[in-house]
Amino acid sequence: MLATAMRAQAPTGRKIVTQKIRGVTFEENLNNAMGLEFYNLSHRFGYQSPNWPYFEDVKIERIHYMAKSGVLSQRITTSMHNTTHIDAPAHVVQGTPFIDEVPLPHFFGSGIVISIPKKKWEQITYDDLEKAAGKIVRPRDVVIVNTGWHKLYEDSEDYFCRSPGFVPSAGKWFVEKQVKVVGHDTQANDHPLATAIGPQRNGPLHPHLAAEYKEWSGGRDWKDDFPEWEPVHRILFNNGILGIENVGGDIDKVTGKRCTFAFFPWNWDRGDGCIIRLVAITDPKGAYRIEKGETFA
Repeated sequence: MLATAMRAQAPTGRKIVTQKIRGVTFEENLNNAMGLEFYNLSHRFGYQSPNWPYFEDVKIERIHYMAKSGVLSQRITTSMHNTTHIDAPAHVVQGTPFIDEVPLPHFFGSGIVISIPKKKWEQITYDDLEKAAGKIVRPRDVVIVNTGWHKLYEDSEDYFCRSPGFVPSAGKWFVEKQVKVVGHDTQANDHPLATAIGPQRNGPLHPHLAAEYKEWSGGRDWKDDFPEWEPVHRILFNNGILGIENVGGDIDKVTGKRCTFAFFPWNWDRGDGCIIRLVAITDPKGAYRIEKGETFA
């Protein structure tokens, strides 16, 4: 991507920095006419983007291209559980809402990004969340958890199979605090060994991890430590709390801050989830206002 910075004057008199990208001028994420700062919290999506172990690979085909048709049009085949995405309750809990049935306020709102550093297979618990955010979380917040695992995001067993993860007590904390949406920089709303990666329904996808876990844990059986299939998914979804998986991008730049978040999905009929562009927005001067919806002449 070729970008060149330039200075421009907004209609409000505010000086903004614009940039040329491939010859086209745009405002910048952190310097624009609105006075807002936009932070991308999504990983990239595209050819060979990292994929959860049992999903089919992403396929992208150019149906039309410049040399052929003078336009670029592409066809994508993908699961919606690739890259940074949001799960609909119907993804795991039968009879619950699909993504198009979830009201729009659940894809926008204020919230916090908290730091809970974790290593291989460590659990994220009620006590971890209470220590990190018990005094600052508000009812109906979006809560994004930064474990540091986004730095390992790639097509690897380590990221998908050996990540830390939420356990049921964490799900109970989110319910108790009346959180609206949960996000995190790991592979699923549950610990990986409470999914089909481990000894759960449709698994184990990686049987060799049983012996590795026993050695890592000092002799414990993974079936004893993770007796339920995706319990945190079910706690969240049955309580109207959505989950955003694989958060990344500039998450470190907003960790420890209260932000406004936007992450709207497609209006997909009977959709089980959706790839999203998760954006954290801050208003340093507090001068921006959403329009009242007044009728104009």
